[in-house]
Amino acid sequence: MRHEPLPMLGPDRGELPPGVWALQTTRDGGVSTGPWRSLNLALHTGDDLEAVAENRYRLQIELGLIEPVAWPIQVHGTRVIAAQDLQAALEQDRTPEADAVVTDQPGYVCAVQTADCLPVVLATEDGEAVGVAHAGWRGLADGVLEAGVEALRLMRPGVGIRAWMGAAIGPEAFEVGREVRDAFLDHDVGAAGAFRPGCDGRLLADLYALARHRLERVGVLDVSGGGRCTFTEEHRFFSYRRDGETGRMGTLVWIAPRDED
Repeated sequence: MRHEPLPMLGPDRGELPPGVWALQTTRDGGVSTGPWRSLNLALHTGDDLEAVAENRYRLQIELGLIEPVAWPIQVHGTRVIAAQDLQAALEQDRTPEADAVVTDQPGYVCAVQTADCLPVVLATEDGEAVGVAHAGWRGLADGVLEAGVEALRLMRPGVGIRAWMGAAIGPEAFEVGREVRDAFLDHDVGAAGAFRPGCDGRLLADLYALARHRLERVGVLDVSGGGRCTFTEEHRFFSYRRDGETGRMGTLVWIAPRDED
């Protein structure tokens, strides 16, 4: 059955190298109902599994993929896995834990799921290696972006890296305790500027600023995207902080086969 094109976000032309394709889904275009309405891509949220399967199939068809997208189990850590290794594990009925996925092989899709956490797409300047990281505050503080950058540099030594940030909870909505600020300052006092006073002794944190700062520290200066708020844009994005029981968006990146650049 045909369906309407899925609404998606993506980098503007020139923000990622030619031949690199990236996007973030929104909550629209699927068949899920209730708090998961409508393009929920996650199996672990309590949604009807047949609805999730249909949503994933719609995404696969929309992107013209032969194989379904391979999703890791995300644990707010810093482990990086190659997309081809993730695909091989899933074919053996194993689902590895990882919070960043990378590849230097065309056709393999790197994908993570979010619903307030920050998805960050990475790509080498020559378009020969790509990755995506799930950067909630814990993973961001512990170094998931640095781990993703290092993985790409091992694949393409000496080649510069660009980053594109998808939608996450914005700095006007992300209220945290002082322990979150302390976790970042333990690594780098320069992160202090991403926090400002909120209500009742709590703080407002800017995930976008924190990510840019961590990327800059490892030499990734070409950073685009960001600026959206999953919490306030209720009709466009899922938000765990806003709704609790909700779905997940997907952020994906891949290297197109050379005849499709």
